[in-house]
Order: sequence, then C-alpha cells, then structure tokens
Amino acid sequence: MKNNLSKTLKGDRIIWAVIIALSIFSLLAVYSSTGTLAYKYHGGNTTYYIFKHFTILIIGLILIFVTHLIPYKYYSRLSQLFLYISIPLLLLTLVMGTSLNQASRWLTLPGLGFTIQTSDFAKLALIMYIARVLSLKQDKIKDYKEAFVPIMIPVIFVCGLILPADLSTTLILFTTSIVLMFIGRVRVKHLFFFSGVGILAVSLFVIVTLYVDKEGRIGTWKNRIETFVNSDSSKDNYQVEQSKIAIATGGIHGKKPGNSTQRNFLPHPYSDFIYAIIIEEWGLIGGIVVMFLYLYLLFRAGVIVRKSTRTFPAFLAIGLTVSIVFQAMINMAVAVNLFPVTGQTLPLISMGGSSMLFISIAFGIILSVSRGINKLEQNEEVLQ
Repeated sequence: MKNNLSKTLKGDRIIWAVIIALSIFSLLAVYSSTGTLAYKYHGGNTTYYIFKHFTILIIGLILIFVTHLIPYKYYSRLSQLFLYISIPLLLLTLVMGTSLNQASRWLTLPGLGFTIQTSDFAKLALIMYIARVLSLKQDKIKDYKEAFVPIMIPVIFVCGLILPADLSTTLILFTTSIVLMFIGRVRVKHLFFFSGVGILAVSLFVIVTLYVDKEGRIGTWKNRIETFVNSDSSKDNYQVEQSKIAIATGGIHGKKPGNSTQRNFLPHPYSDFIYAIIIEEWGLIGGIVVMFLYLYLLFRAGVIVRKSTRTFPAFLAIGLTVSIVFQAMINMAVAVNLFPVTGQTLPLISMGGSSMLFISIAFGIILSVSRGINKLEQNEEVLQ
C-alpha cells in the first residue's frame, strides 16, 4: 500500500504531507466556522458549505496531482502564454468585473455563475515568467537593459492593473518579485531603484485617487490604516476585536473542534479570519502547528533549490513558495492584529473558489520541480 502510494504521489513527500495536513485543518475549520452562514442562508443546513468546500478541495487536490506530473520544463513556455492571457483579463476585470466592497476583482464566467479572481491567475503567471527570464539571463543578469528591464516591465504592468482594486495583493506580488530577483542575483542598486519607483507610484496613485474619490476603494484603505494605528471604532476594528477575543479565549489547548463561539460574531470567520477560529478551537498549539507547516514548506523549498542543478526550477519553486508563505503570514498577522485588515485568505485553508484552485496549481508546480529533481538524482545513482 505504501509503495503504491509513493509511486502515485511523486515529488517531495514532506510537501505532500504539508498539503494533506493543511487540507485537514481546512475541512475542520470551515465546517466549524460556516454554521452561522448556513442558518442565515440555508435554513440551518450545515452540510451545504462543507460539501461545497470539500468539492473545491478535492478539485484542488486533483489539480495538484495533475500539475505535479507535468515536467517542470513545460512551465517555462507556459509562463509566456499565461502572462499574455493575464494582462487582458486584468484589464477586462477593471472595466467590467464583478464588484464587491467597492473592488472590481472578479470575472463571472458566462453560463456557469462561477467567479474567478483574475489577480490570482496573474500572480501565478508573473512569478513563473520572472523565473523564466531570470534563468535565461543569468549570463548577463547584472546588465540593466538586457536583464533587469525585461523583468521590470511585466511587473509594472501586472501590479499596476491589480493595484486599483487590491492593494494588499499588489504589495505581496511586488515584494515577491523583488525577493525573487534578489535571489536571481539582480543588482541590489537596481532593486532599490525599482522599489523606490514602486513606492512613489503607489503614493501618487493614492493621493490622486483620494482627491478625486474619497469614499472609494482608497478611502477603505485609509480607514483600515487609521483604524490599525488609532484603534478607532469601525467595522474593521470590530473584526479585529472579535478576532482577538477568539484568540484570547482559545488559550493553550483551545475549546476543541466545533466549539467556537466567536464564529457567531466574527465577520468572514471562514476566510479572512479563519486563523482566529483555528486558535480558538485548537489553542495556541494549533496556531503554532499551522504556522510551522507554512514555514516548513519554505524550508523544503530551500532544500529543492539546494538540490537543483538548473536555475529555472530553483527560481520557480522558491518564487511560488515565497508567495504562498508570504500570503499566509499576512493573513495570520491580521488575525493577531500585527497588520491592518487586508482581505488575504489563508492558502489552502480558507474557504474559497478560484483562490483555492490557483494555490493548488502553485503547489502542483512546486511538486513538479521536486519530482524532476528526484528523478534526476535516481538516474545519476543508476549511472554510478
């Protein structure tokens, strides 16, 4: 049985274990946190949301399995196609996307009623593309015109198109791009210059937009930052206060699965603040375990990079992993009031649709890289 499983699930076994563990946490936390939602919209049918989430999770696991079987070399070419598709999709989302909370982030698929967050696809495409360009330009990576500009231009386009509706995703993607370029040996002075330009561009955008429309999306960002700094009474402060109550009452060992009380008061306990529910039910120990799983994922990505003899798979694995872990850390920091409210989900745990699927694809690509490296090591052992 064990041999059959190892033959089927190839790649880094520890990453597979992390995926399974996160999936189990996801099912338990989502089932517990959607009770109020079920009574509000589905007459108390608590199985509706867990069945829906379980279905998406199974589809996600299938995507991980399929994508991990594709040799990583194909993702180099696919990155170009994905990037060319993502830019028109982001433009289309800005113009005619589905709006929620004054943010146009989603496209509704005609006839299906299923919405996708195009920034998730664009984030995946851009990281893959940066990994490709970095690997191709390693012999002239210090050159500004030959290496830095071809990476900088798509980063500006993609981040610029995501920015009007989603500041936090823009900052996560921009920071991940900078980190990946630093790992790829791009000149530090170029990165400082690019970071300065990015900060200036965001500042100008915020100032101009605030002057034109104070009640729009920029106003929401301003309120969230002011609430974080001053702790004024507001909707966002209410979310944080309820989250802190959930964490405080969870204690060391928690109230045990299904016994959360703050799920009845905390807005979005199944997505943005699911980490608070995990700590309330599983205690500080459960919260540390979840954090450890993401940090260990980052460690395993480092192992993959160390074993890799080629640049593209190394950059691809570390870029995608940094993006996942960075998003997870932001979500957890918001729950414990170390960061302003952002709306970022906890990867592979929060209830979601397209976000869950694109995260699954990212995990599959990381496993594809580890699978390719393991296969190369086995071939070398045979030759010896």
